[in-house]
Amino acid sequence: MYPMLKNLHVLFVTLSAAGFLLRSFWMLTGSGMLRHPLTRRLPHVIDTSLLITAIGMMAMLSQYPFVAGWLTAKVLGLLVYIVLGAIALTYGRTRAVRTSALVGALLAFAWIVSVAITKNPWGFLA
Repeated sequence: MYPMLKNLHVLFVTLSAAGFLLRSFWMLTGSGMLRHPLTRRLPHVIDTSLLITAIGMMAMLSQYPFVAGWLTAKVLGLLVYIVLGAIALTYGRTRAVRTSALVGALLAFAWIVSVAITKNPWGFLA
């Protein structure tokens, strides 16, 4: 059961990242696709599925944030990624602010993945 849940989790991570990159491209090019109803709803479905699989894996492994250091790091990194992603796609007032937030969000995402792979709270910074 765990391998299937992990594979689903990785699938949702990939879909979430691909969707973020596509929406970022649309933001940078000024595309109206950012306002399409599917563009606004689908990320919530994918990210909710991602969260559900993460919680399932935590329960199966009996490893939890604020107990396992690497999971704590992932949760904190996720919060940074969410805030920077929101600034990049919605709340940034200027293109420069949005672009800077986009770069920061992508770095946060890469760091989260590196923490997941290494099981080290420092990820690629170690």
